[in-house]
Amino acid sequence: MSAVAGAHPVVVTRAEAEDGPLSRELRELGLQVLRWPVVRTGVPDLAALRRALESVESFAWIVFASRHAVAAVVERLPASPRDVRVAAVGQATAQVLRQRGWPVDLTPDEPSAAGLVSAFAAQWTSADKGTRILYPASSRALPTISLGLTQLGAHVTQVEAYRTEGAALDREECREWIARGAIAAVTFASPSAVNELARTLGDEDFGRLLSGAAAVAIGRTTARELSAR
Repeated sequence: MSAVAGAHPVVVTRAEAEDGPLSRELRELGLQVLRWPVVRTGVPDLAALRRALESVESFAWIVFASRHAVAAVVERLPASPRDVRVAAVGQATAQVLRQRGWPVDLTPDEPSAAGLVSAFAAQWTSADKGTRILYPASSRALPTISLGLTQLGAHVTQVEAYRTEGAALDREECREWIARGAIAAVTFASPSAVNELARTLGDEDFGRLLSGAAAVAIGRTTARELSAR
């Protein structure tokens, strides 16, 4: 990342490679991309995930809220379990599942945790009470999915599939961009990205950044975190 002259760039805060899907799509639109990955994926204690997958056919559903969760499960369970339905939080996660040969039975119109709960609610009946759902999640997963499905009457087993951690940024270089007012937009793919960028930059520089650049959120949950700040 370097402060080069040219069109005002778009910041990507999600953890992805230089040719990652969001960065690639933005460049194909002719936009300059600044990669400020403020979160990274760490390796958790996977004992609970392994135990859940050993008895995976006792669940009626597996719910995936990110591609990282897909990777953690598929690495240990290459084939989709028989008679277990699969839900994905959005089309991007669903695409990763299908690429690995997993069918996807439910995807919400709005790619968000709240959207996924609403999609379940739309097809839920009294006969579904007690349905067992496996939810492999981030270490920082918000309670939206687990709580929402529990309120519908499901029995949700949430296990840590990957750890979300803060990543180091070059603060001085980031602050140079902010001081120049040269950033067009900042994209956030999770509440963790919002919190980590605010923590890394400090409240003053975070506020200056978003006073001059458009904040773009992946869904309502991330948008609410931005609004709270």
